[in-house]
Amino acid sequence: MKKIILFSLLVASFLGCKKEVFDDTSFVTSSSGPDSLSVLFEITQDNSGLVTITPNGRGAVSYDVFYGHGPANAVSVAAGKNTTHVYPEGVYTVKLVAYGVNGKTKELNQQLTVTFRAPENLQVNVAIDPANNYKVNVSATAQYETNFKVFFGDVPNEVPVSFLEGQTVSRTYTATGTFNVKVVALSGGAATIEKTVPVTIVDPILLPLTFQSPTINYGWFNFDGGNTTVINNPNSSGLNTSTKVARMVKEAGQPWGGSFITLSSNIDFSTNKIFRVKVFSPRAGAKMLLKVENAANPGMNFEKEAVTTVANAWEYLYFDYSTINTSQTYNRIVVIWELGTPGDGSANFTFLMDDFELVNSLPAPPLSLPLAFESTTTNFDWFNFDGGQVTIQNNPVSSGINTSARVAKMVKNSGQPWGGSFLTLSGPINFSTNKVFRMKVYSPRAGAKVLLKVENSGNPALNFEKETVVSMANNWEDLVFDFSGINTANSYDRIVLIFDLGTSGDGSSNFTFYFDDLRLTNSFPVAIPLNFEHPITYDWFNFDGGSMSVINNPQSGGINTSAKVAQMVKNAGQPWGGSFLTLSEPIPFSLSKTFKMKVYSPRVGAKVLLKVENSSNPGINFEREVTIGTANAWTEITFDYSAISTANSYDRIVLIFDLGTPGDGSSNFTFLVDDIRLQ
Repeated sequence: MKKIILFSLLVASFLGCKKEVFDDTSFVTSSSGPDSLSVLFEITQDNSGLVTITPNGRGAVSYDVFYGHGPANAVSVAAGKNTTHVYPEGVYTVKLVAYGVNGKTKELNQQLTVTFRAPENLQVNVAIDPANNYKVNVSATAQYETNFKVFFGDVPNEVPVSFLEGQTVSRTYTATGTFNVKVVALSGGAATIEKTVPVTIVDPILLPLTFQSPTINYGWFNFDGGNTTVINNPNSSGLNTSTKVARMVKEAGQPWGGSFITLSSNIDFSTNKIFRVKVFSPRAGAKMLLKVENAANPGMNFEKEAVTTVANAWEYLYFDYSTINTSQTYNRIVVIWELGTPGDGSANFTFLMDDFELVNSLPAPPLSLPLAFESTTTNFDWFNFDGGQVTIQNNPVSSGINTSARVAKMVKNSGQPWGGSFLTLSGPINFSTNKVFRMKVYSPRAGAKVLLKVENSGNPALNFEKETVVSMANNWEDLVFDFSGINTANSYDRIVLIFDLGTSGDGSSNFTFYFDDLRLTNSFPVAIPLNFEHPITYDWFNFDGGSMSVINNPQSGGINTSAKVAQMVKNAGQPWGGSFLTLSEPIPFSLSKTFKMKVYSPRVGAKVLLKVENSSNPGINFEREVTIGTANAWTEITFDYSAISTANSYDRIVLIFDLGTPGDGSSNFTFLVDDIRLQ
């Protein structure tokens, strides 16, 4: 009655639903057949010979099991089910035929041993998986066994895993430690035999080396005075606040004393080839050699050395391994500090290291002086303000003193009179030794002013600045900025440039400037232009009555309000009495052949001869003479050098006033000169 009611309900259900047609059966014919067949035998240990047979396979929906004993016909077993059969003692071949949903089949023949005799000669193989240090693979053999059970020893009340001879079973542990793996061999009788094998699971020593794991044995091998241990971080600050680091003490021994650590697997250089290591050194300039080797063949190696840049602070050191031979294998890291110098075990030879890792690129070079703008990878991040605009571009006027490929261009657009740009460096400028800034400038006009200012980026009120004037138009000129008065107790990491401070720009070519090679030096050049403002010795050589010296400007006014000038007194002597000055570098006549000079004469009609010579061969020379047309006022005179041979080199300036007339040392033979320049 119940069956009739159920059938009626099913019919009603089908009639009350919309008919759906599922007639696409292509997936059946296109699917693959059964695969990965196996069978598990479990024998009852009561001498009854009762064996439970459980077939397994991928893609199988049912199995035919041929016992290999008794009836020849098969027993059908659904996927996930099993069957039992009673066997007498003996060896049997159990056959499986697996059926897929598409009717495809696959067969497996598996030997079954049924014995009531206790198993003998149990051999157990327990091995760490080569691809996973946390995974253990277990297999076993024995005589008279039917199957095995394994206890991996990592959980309480463990349910053993059954397997047959010829099979391997695995367990991936979730923690490190030593575990007792027990394998029990069973037959059809009550007696068993077992063996326990301890297995130790440890963390592999792999890159990156961070020294943080409490379960890894960072087994450094020390040689010839090197002594490396893992300790609590004694300088947790800045770049490295990790709890554990490696400490290398270079003790008395050999100059090559160091340590090495062997990794659990080969280093993978296929993608990343730059080693990066955090280090803490007691001093800047300490050398660290990082070497990789093949532990079995140390002759297979590669090494690079890097140098610390700071003392008593964590920093990154980079080791460029881009040329390493990746066809070879390396699994050992060797560290030697100060190769070539024996250690003494003191604090001066104690170094900290951490986070050995491979990265794919070197860091961008630090933004620091000198600024040459040649790098195409460095980000020269100028900040433009109030009309100033700096960009980096190819040198449009590669000539004279500047044939570099790339330069900076400053366009002063409409805005404020103080419009300019600034660049923040990667670190403070070192003014401890050098305090003279030099910068090559190309200006569309002579007389343009250039202000160079340094600031503290965190507190711009800490600053220092100097301004100088361009003496040549449309030529590269090396400007000098005297920073000798700067307060070196302050820190300055920003450079500010303003062209023509006090004048608003218009963005035209008249307000377009190029600059390059901004650098610090420790001396002023004695070179054209000569303006006598710098605190250096202008070593004039006086001859035959001429006497030249640099003095405070006694006639500040008109076209010359500078602080310092040169004074020529023509004393009694020869009619050709004068003075000469040997320069630091040749005069760049390839840029211009017009000399200009400001003079102050006590009388109209005085003559001044300007001569240039080669200091090594004064016979190589050129001269021009000009008559002064103004008395007791600054005036600018011009010397036409258009006929000079630029194939020669000239590095000496000679001045003679009133050539042909002996002087008398009076005010009538006292002249002032300034701003000797090419224009």
